[in-house]
This record gives sequence, structure tokens and C-alpha cells, in this order.
Amino acid sequence: MTSELFSPLPLRSGQVLGNRVAKAAMEENMAGAGQLPGQELFGLYRRWAAGGAGLLITGNVMVHAEALTGPAGVVLDEAAPLEPFAEWAQAGRSGGGAVWMQINHPGRQIQADMPGVVWGPSAVGVDLGRHSGRFGRPSAMTAEQIEATVRRYAVTARRAEQAGFDGVEVHAAHGYLLSQFLSPLVNRRTDRWGGSLENRARMLLDVVRAVRAAVSPSFAVAVKLNSADFQRGGFDADDARQVIAMLAPLGVDLVELSGGSYESPAMSGRPADARTQAREAYFLDLAKDLVTTSPLPLMLTGGITRRQTAERVLAGGVALVGMGTALAVTPDLPARWRTGREADRQLRPVTWSDKALASAAGMAQVRHQMRRIARGAGPRPGTHPARALVCEQMRQRRALRRYRAWLSTKRATARPAAR
Repeated sequence: MTSELFSPLPLRSGQVLGNRVAKAAMEENMAGAGQLPGQELFGLYRRWAAGGAGLLITGNVMVHAEALTGPAGVVLDEAAPLEPFAEWAQAGRSGGGAVWMQINHPGRQIQADMPGVVWGPSAVGVDLGRHSGRFGRPSAMTAEQIEATVRRYAVTARRAEQAGFDGVEVHAAHGYLLSQFLSPLVNRRTDRWGGSLENRARMLLDVVRAVRAAVSPSFAVAVKLNSADFQRGGFDADDARQVIAMLAPLGVDLVELSGGSYESPAMSGRPADARTQAREAYFLDLAKDLVTTSPLPLMLTGGITRRQTAERVLAGGVALVGMGTALAVTPDLPARWRTGREADRQLRPVTWSDKALASAAGMAQVRHQMRRIARGAGPRPGTHPARALVCEQMRQRRALRRYRAWLSTKRATARPAAR
């Protein structure tokens, strides 16, 4: 059966993706010693590479060693050895597709027990009601810290290319740092980085310019952007439309659309704003609107599990279909679609009323499947969410001890630098 799903997608950089199916980024939390990729990640990406997707996008790699989304996060900064990253890139490319590294800074979305820094555009903490204490209290970034962070993105992108990755995706969604600058709810600055959308987008645009200048023209540069934050008064679809237009002249190949944040986890199908409560393709209606004016190809991620849904996404004008959880449960799903088959299992649903806990349990379930795949076992989607969450919390505690020790050593041996 012929299908646009399996047609090539040429990009502005000259890179051509083999088909229109991408593994979207999922935070693996599988860093080995020294916050580096290791055998678990290599095994996981070899399995995904054999699954038939035209593009694999890694889970977010941290640009700043003192600001991690979790204690088992991978860090690629100026001091990191490139060999493990080269092996990771090789694993991701082993099936013939492209592999891009997602690069990120969490900003204020950092757990309270983590060492390091908790930064934001303004000193506005994460509001999760009774769970708010899980996150550190942020301080507003200085101009020097903003400029240093822009440079960090460029360093990570340059080193990703040196390691053999085909591109990078700058993460400006899900309430992380660049998304925080875009949000009028979080960004209350009155200087050149706050106020109007043009000012709130300044840091993202500076990052993209710096990244594009640091890599070769044939290296892909993408941006992950919220179609909306799904919080009243936050970043919305009209803002997204304008930011996409701002990105177009900067050499961006692709914009991936998602939505939500820790405060409104729409990316897991549980937004605070009920408008996106849908079982599949959570953000398709917003994407269809954005596609009509977008000067850049768009990728849509969020709840896509069936070929019929993927075909509907492409029929709406979206160029690339992104899948996360579906590939953690069925890593060869794109290859199955080629032969007319579908996934034969799904994750056990999380029906808890507490959205924050439900989102954490859902992510723990996904990571449990990824770890099984990484060691060569089959997924076990029937694992109870509570069991997955408890196991994840135990792993996080062990990883936190390792990260504390590693960061302490890194600080002691590093030359003085602005932090």
C-alpha cells in the first residue's frame, strides 16, 4: 500500500528524511557514570533504529551541568568526552534513518532536592498546588546568565555535530526555560527579554541564531514549540503562529508542535484546560490552524498510536508525525504499519484524579518500558502505574547521589566561570 507516511521529506538544510514517521523525544533518564550516555541508551536506540522510523530524536540533553531535568540526565557541555556521544549517534543511525539530539535547559522546572541552579525569566515558581514544593524556587536570570546560556546551547549543538548526530532540536516547549521566556505567566520581566512577544521570544531566537552559526549548513536545526500552554493567559496558538514566522528566516528546518507543561501536562493527554481532552493526536486541531500560515514544515506529536490517525495528521498538512509512548510500547511500530499491522498492546491507563501524580506515574510507566527494551526484553505495558512510580523514585534517589558526587567533583576541578 502506497502512503505519504513512507515518502521522503526533504528539509531546508538538504537533509532528506526517509519517511514521515519520527520517534519524538522522551526523557529517558538513563545517563551512566559522568552523566554520559552508556550501554542502556545504545541498546535502546539500536532497537528503535531497527523499527523503521525515518528520524529518531533523543530525549533532552542538558546544555548546563548545573541544571538538569532529572538526576540521570545526559549532559553535553564543553568538558564532556565525545566518544560516548559518537557511539550513541552510531546506534541511532544503525537502521538507516537520521538521529537528532534534543538540547534543553530546564530553567525553573528543577526538583527541589537537586544541587545546582534554579533559574527562570522571573522569580515565579512552579505552581502544582500541594505538590509545588517538589520544585526549587527560581531566581530571575541576569543578562550575563542569559547570554552564557545562549552560548551553552551553541556549544552543545556544535559538539553534537562533531559526535555524528544529523541535527539538533532546540526544546522550547513543555514549560522548560525557553518556553518560560515565551510565557507571559512566567516571564514578568520589564527589560528587553520581557513584555511584548518579540521580547519574550528574544532568547529563543538568539539561541537558534547561535546554534545555526555553530554548525554546518547541512546539519539540521529544529525547534520544539508549544502550540499552546493550555493555561489561561499563557502562550497560545496565535503566539505560536507569530513565533514560527520569526523562526523562518533563521535557517530552521522544522518546528515540532506539542503543548503543555508540568503545570498543565497536555503532552500526556491531561491538560488543566479540558479543550484538548482527546484520545489521540491531542494537538491536531491547533496544528491544522497553524499549518495554513506556517512558512516551515511542521511535525505533530501527542497521543498518536494508529496508522489511521497518522494518515489523518498528514492529510491536515503536517509534514512529519511524531510518536513517543507508542514506540516505547511497540518499538517497531513504523515497520508494522508498512505491512498493514498495528500495535497489539497499550500501556495500562492511569486514571488517578491528581493530575500531577498521574503525569509522573505515566512517565514512570514509559521509562519502565524503555529500560526493558534497552536490555533486550519485551515491553510489559500491563505494569501497574503505582509500581512503576515507586521503582522510578528509587532509581532517582540513587541517581541523585551519583549526580551530587559528580557535580561536586566537577565544581572542584573546573576553572572559575560565571554560574
